[in-house]
Amino acid sequence: MTLVLLLMACVLTCAGQIAQKYAVEGWRGGDAGIAAKLRSPWLWLALLCLGLGLLVWLLVLQRLEVGVAYPMLSLNFVLITLVAHYLFKEHIDLRHWCGVGLVIAGVALLGQHA
Repeated sequence: MTLVLLLMACVLTCAGQIAQKYAVEGWRGGDAGIAAKLRSPWLWLALLCLGLGLLVWLLVLQRLEVGVAYPMLSLNFVLITLVAHYLFKEHIDLRHWCGVGLVIAGVALLGQHA
C-alpha cells in the first residue's frame, strides 16, 4: 500500500507540473491580464493535482521514514523527462538519459529498504 501511495504522489505531482506547463504555454503571446490567467483550466488542474499530491504525500510520510520517502520523489525527475521527450518533443541528450538511469538505480536501491 505504501508503494502505491508513493507512486500516486509522484504521478499527481507530475500531472500538476504538466498542467502548469500547459497553463503558461496558453499565456504566451497574449497580453491577458491576471484575471484571464486565473480562468485557465490548466492552472486549476495544476492546483488540484498538486494539492491532492500533497495530501497523498502526507499519507506516505506516515508510513515511511522521510530519509527513505523523500529520495523516492526523484521518480518525478524520470517521469517529467519522459513527458518532456515524448509529449513536448524536447531533445534529451545522452548525459540526461544517463542521469535518469542513475536515478532509477537509486530508487531501486532505496525501494529494497521500504
